[in-house]
Amino acid sequence: MKFLVTGSAGFIGFHLTRRLLGEGHEVLGFDGMTPYYDVSLKQARNAILCESQNYRFVEAMLEDKAALDEAYESFQPEVVVHLAAQAGVRYGLEHPDLYISANVVGTFNLLEAARAHQPRHLLIASTSSVYGGNEEVPFAEAERTDFPVSLYAATKKACEAMSHSYAHLWKIPTTCFRFFTVYGSWGRPDMALYKFVDLIERGEPIEIYGMGRMRRAATFVGDLVEGIWRLADAVPEEGKPVAVPNGRDSLSTVAPWRAVNIGGGEPVPLLEFVETIERHLGKDAQKIMLPMQKGDVVETYADPALLQALTGYVPKTTIDETVREFVEWFREYRRT
Repeated sequence: MKFLVTGSAGFIGFHLTRRLLGEGHEVLGFDGMTPYYDVSLKQARNAILCESQNYRFVEAMLEDKAALDEAYESFQPEVVVHLAAQAGVRYGLEHPDLYISANVVGTFNLLEAARAHQPRHLLIASTSSVYGGNEEVPFAEAERTDFPVSLYAATKKACEAMSHSYAHLWKIPTTCFRFFTVYGSWGRPDMALYKFVDLIERGEPIEIYGMGRMRRAATFVGDLVEGIWRLADAVPEEGKPVAVPNGRDSLSTVAPWRAVNIGGGEPVPLLEFVETIERHLGKDAQKIMLPMQKGDVVETYADPALLQALTGYVPKTTIDETVREFVEWFREYRRT
């Protein structure tokens, strides 16, 4: 099939696009190559993708509606996977305008393109951050997401709400999938695993927020891609709820729309996460203990029952395997 992947040169977009190309699909990648982090990392990812004859790339911002419309209309995608976004919780404290522009305006432009030329399935990246300070864990899709604690989460919640209205008004089959702390090779330098490995390798101290009390259930990027891959074929139908085995109601609406967690496994304390990194690096970390930062939450992990009901799949890669894979990649990438 023909897939449009926004943010194709990003961390998750790269891994998903590489999987799609490996399965023989045509992919149009659309990425603004923004300087939020080292653009050379994005360029290196994109160069690998460009080795495939089935990959076309457009460098443009989603806020550029004319460029997006032209690319969309000329390619006529059957499946759209919208991954492009301004990410990061803390970055939003200093650059809030970028989140409104990229996440809200950019998503609106994509929804308009999908309205004009409807795909078989529209999949939109959301985040576990939409659950806000919800204390009932693990997070299930039917839980309220009305009280975000960061602007990043608020804009992602807006994306979900806008996509639901378009699914209802224009009958666009839509799935919003919620990520839970994704790690792996070719990861973003602003994420904890990359930062910790980099600093420990260089003998510099790392900052431990929340005094080490935070807990996260990390998702291996390969598991995330597998979840997206399977969900692409699980096209939502209007008025057809999905029964989940845990007894908690799934999010059911009158539109051909759903929200799905992609995550699994028990949450790991931050200090245990650091100990795992130390073991794979063979080096001890110098730790600076700090309080919780604005926009952070103490614990996030997913109830995967709906994902399992829809696809028969639950992510299972352990944090030990995830860290080992990343450290091996990191050291090889630094040598090149």
